[in-house]
Amino acid sequence: MKKLLTVLSISLISFIQSNAQVEYKIVTSVESIVPNGLGRSRMISANDTKDYKEFTTTQTEDDNTRNKSKRDEIRVKGFDETKLLNFYNLGGIRFQNIAANDAIITSKINTMIEEGWELAFVTSAVESEGGKGDGKGIFITRYIFKRNK
Repeated sequence: MKKLLTVLSISLISFIQSNAQVEYKIVTSVESIVPNGLGRSRMISANDTKDYKEFTTTQTEDDNTRNKSKRDEIRVKGFDETKLLNFYNLGGIRFQNIAANDAIITSKINTMIEEGWELAFVTSAVESEGGKGDGKGIFITRYIFKRNK
């Protein structure tokens, strides 16, 4: 009987947890890899929410018209912007700047965890011009958090 109650209890807890609603939040860091410290580096976290369906159209082979959403409607005006340091300055790569950015990003992650968020995924990429001289670029990282509603 005790085994049956234990199995039923575990099943009930698993069922409740699997049906819990989850919300996600993305925090993005953009770090400049432009030489001579000329770029801008920031960590961005949106406060406003948007419904992607308002800005989505379905295209078919017969439909050549596009529903052009106004950019002003898509833009989010409520967001937090945290300054970060650029990877480069006049002397070249600045490891101290990378360590400072790591400390700020770690602080943000720790704060989000204290607020009940769980760091679920991290994805990053580098974008650079890649042409002659290759003088422009960014390092972007997206931190995807989740928590139960």
